[in-house]
Amino acid sequence: MTTVLQITPYYPPHLGGLERVVENLADGLGARHDVRVLTTTIGSEDAARRTRAGGVRVLRHRSVEVAHTPLAPGLAVSLLRSPRHSVLHLHSAHALLPELVAAVARLRGQRFLLHFHLDVDASGRFGRLLPAYKRHVFGRVLRAAAGVLVLTEAQAEFVRRTYRVRPERVFVVPNGVGSAYFMPVRASRPAGEPLKLLYVGRLSAQKRVDRLLDAMALIREPVRLRIVGDGEDRAELEARAALLGLRDVEFDGPRLGDALIRAYREADAFVLPSDKEGMPLVALEAMAAALPVIATDVPGNTELLGDVGLLSAPSPEALAEAVDTVAGDERLRTTLARRSSQAALGHTWDAVVRRVEDIYDTVYGEVAR
Repeated sequence: MTTVLQITPYYPPHLGGLERVVENLADGLGARHDVRVLTTTIGSEDAARRTRAGGVRVLRHRSVEVAHTPLAPGLAVSLLRSPRHSVLHLHSAHALLPELVAAVARLRGQRFLLHFHLDVDASGRFGRLLPAYKRHVFGRVLRAAAGVLVLTEAQAEFVRRTYRVRPERVFVVPNGVGSAYFMPVRASRPAGEPLKLLYVGRLSAQKRVDRLLDAMALIREPVRLRIVGDGEDRAELEARAALLGLRDVEFDGPRLGDALIRAYREADAFVLPSDKEGMPLVALEAMAAALPVIATDVPGNTELLGDVGLLSAPSPEALAEAVDTVAGDERLRTTLARRSSQAALGHTWDAVVRRVEDIYDTVYGEVAR
């Protein structure tokens, strides 16, 4: 049985798509391997530091967060104590952890895989340092990895061109969606009722929920927006909704498991107003739930939803027009719902886990199944 280390800055109950991707991969791999998740306590302070379920062990290291970057010195100790033959599978969307894994791997003569979830943009006080960090530090880590896992062909081209990663080391692995999210196409809502519009995700700058709120102020059709999620921008967004006089907007807080599935089941349509995505897990979940998807036409959304949902320019006016179009056209909603349902069938976690195991075989040699 192979020991697989899933190394991630955050893990559920911390909220986010990356976290749930790692959780689903760990669960799937745990059926055939000894899986150890090395992570931090950020967003999981009330969870047990050590847990085990089936073939998956989770170790949360005490940590602090500085400029959206978790610092957890204990992670280095766990890496140094891990079996030398372990598969090192790093999930990357933040600084410092990639450098730590690369340094330990080099010290011990190990190979590591880097799972590239998103190329983040600059924000906050230290944002001006990000371009130099990417060019001179993160780029070297990517090139040192034995394999770089990306979500789409567009991302593959991006890391090859921008970070000069050798083509044979880049592997495309799309995100998946759990079987519990799959639902049949539902009957249309009764005439005269408002469209129940759902957003799921972090309340942070990249997700641009502020754009969605501005769009809600421009929408002409009757629409009720339910916002499921939490984040550092929540108070500011709630204040913005109040300032705009949006009475049909509900901030519902974080939802996981059955509560999240129920939120998809109760919605009429799904909206994603982001500036940039990797491969949005929430959009895959909405597709599996047979919801019409409205999203901004930006990287990540375009690749996944170009032939599935209704895409708009990333502006409040264009987004409002797209929501009005879906709210006012029952036939279009049914068409989009069927497209979502059909496209989601190609994104099961079983298929994703098998693809990841194939990459382990390529990089590390034959992995016991």
